[in-house]
Amino acid sequence: MREQELLLYRNLDEAGLLRDMAWLMEHYGDAYYNKEDRTALLYDCMHRLLELAGSHGFYGNLWHCYLSNLLANHENSYSMACEVVGSVEGTINEAALHDFAILKEFYDYDFGKVAAALQADGLSLLFDYRIGARRSRVYNTRIRDRICELAEKFARAATAAEMKDTMTAFYKEYGVGKFGLHKAFRIEHTAQGAQIRPIRNIAHVRLDDLVGYEIPKKKLVDNTEAFVSGRAANNCLLFGDAGTGKSSCIKAIANAYYHRGLRIIELYKHQFQDLNDIIAQVKNRNYKFIIYMDDLSFEDFEIEYKYLKAVIEGGLEKKPDNVLIYATSNRRHLVRERFSDKADRDDDLHTSDTVQEKLSLVSRFGVTIYFGSPDKKAFQNIVRVLAQRSGIVKPEAELLAEANKWELSHGGMSGRCAQQFIDYLAGKKAEG
Repeated sequence: MREQELLLYRNLDEAGLLRDMAWLMEHYGDAYYNKEDRTALLYDCMHRLLELAGSHGFYGNLWHCYLSNLLANHENSYSMACEVVGSVEGTINEAALHDFAILKEFYDYDFGKVAAALQADGLSLLFDYRIGARRSRVYNTRIRDRICELAEKFARAATAAEMKDTMTAFYKEYGVGKFGLHKAFRIEHTAQGAQIRPIRNIAHVRLDDLVGYEIPKKKLVDNTEAFVSGRAANNCLLFGDAGTGKSSCIKAIANAYYHRGLRIIELYKHQFQDLNDIIAQVKNRNYKFIIYMDDLSFEDFEIEYKYLKAVIEGGLEKKPDNVLIYATSNRRHLVRERFSDKADRDDDLHTSDTVQEKLSLVSRFGVTIYFGSPDKKAFQNIVRVLAQRSGIVKPEAELLAEANKWELSHGGMSGRCAQQFIDYLAGKKAEG
């Protein structure tokens, strides 16, 4: 097999499964090597493919799914060009065709002779693998199914050119690598710098799930819609009372606009030092990125907000058009203020400058959206809607009376409190 002759898709297989399978394809009948060792290696490869099916939820021909997954995740000059413009021309196109001619040999390989030579039982199970719930711990169901469908299309491709065209269309529609196949990310600081890691499981919150707050939601949707459509948009600050759905709105936005190329990167206050590095990694990709800062606030002795100000707006380098910052906070002005900041007896000679310094961060957010605690009528409406969605059957007067008692001992009236109350009732219902 010719995996060492690949031009663009080199270093395709970090786990080594492709290398081991290629070795078996060439040496399965070679008497020079011990048969027991060859058989053991084959079963080890089979084990790894089965584990892949368990973690990724793959089905059908697991060998084809494995290869398709490698191609879907491999970032190279060809795949990254395809996610932007689709089909590309020039020499790089010829290099890609060269690689797909080699890769097609792996797709078309007949493992029957390997199984016969090594008397391997169970190898056929890998080529028509069926699963029950078809869940994946790595991909959402939509992407997992697309990779399995990609494997089926590759198996039907008559030529390397047809296989390349199929892969090109996939790159254009879904993108490539972690940014193409995942919707949300977190930052991990390593010795090599900031690494953007996928978040495997994000809450499947929809905007319609958030009862009430129609005006704040519309402001957020309008700004995000402009952003993903390539129009001018602003950084957003969602502020207000605890438990009013600020963070849930961001999660809902991530789910609603994922198919249009929106990606969310979660960043914490202690990671601000990595912000420039993160922006540099994503600024040339064919996606829109929201850098999400949850529960953002600063004590008066914390100075990280000064660095954040410069990055958001004020540094010499222009912020990329495909990056916005969304933050949530319980504080309107983000930085804690004291009366001493304004008092004439303060040691600061220019007290107004001190106040303006602390207020200047929030002014960098072009859109500020307020989420306030609901009044009693709105709170009861939230409870009614959530109870109906959860299948809670209870007389309305009794339901609302219990909800009122619940909120008195659970932090007051808020969407979060209403949801916790409904979860409590649903748990009792299931127990009964």
